[in-house]
Amino acid sequence: MNVRSAEPRDFDAVALLLEELGRKQVTDDTRDRCREIYAAQISDSASDHLVAENDEGEIVAFCSLHFRNRLNQPTPQAWVPDLIVTEKLRGSGVGKALLEHAEHRAIERGCWEITLESAHHRREAHRFYANFGMRDAGLFFRKLLG
Repeated sequence: MNVRSAEPRDFDAVALLLEELGRKQVTDDTRDRCREIYAAQISDSASDHLVAENDEGEIVAFCSLHFRNRLNQPTPQAWVPDLIVTEKLRGSGVGKALLEHAEHRAIERGCWEITLESAHHRREAHRFYANFGMRDAGLFFRKLLG
């Protein structure tokens, strides 16, 4: 397995992984705009997106890492809005490798913490995060607009 920074050519594989996570499907109508957003994100210096490839070079996991400034901290906070390992490889160590890479990059950036969000029904993922040394630190609320 190889973990590396995401590249423009990875868009289709990353979009499929995000769908597996439960994100909205990229359609023919949204593909061009989603590809633009993806390209902007992977070139943004305030983020670092990682992919894991299997031995055949197929992308099997994705981690989105953002560096956010908070008003009460002089150093950034690392935030993982998306972490997905294809279902057939969950529990194989791929997710741990991705999260370790993300943590390492956050430390290199001088971040004071790394956070992520996970849906209530993803109990297996919660155990994984706890085993990684993370703790449940609050609730996440949202309101859809439009």
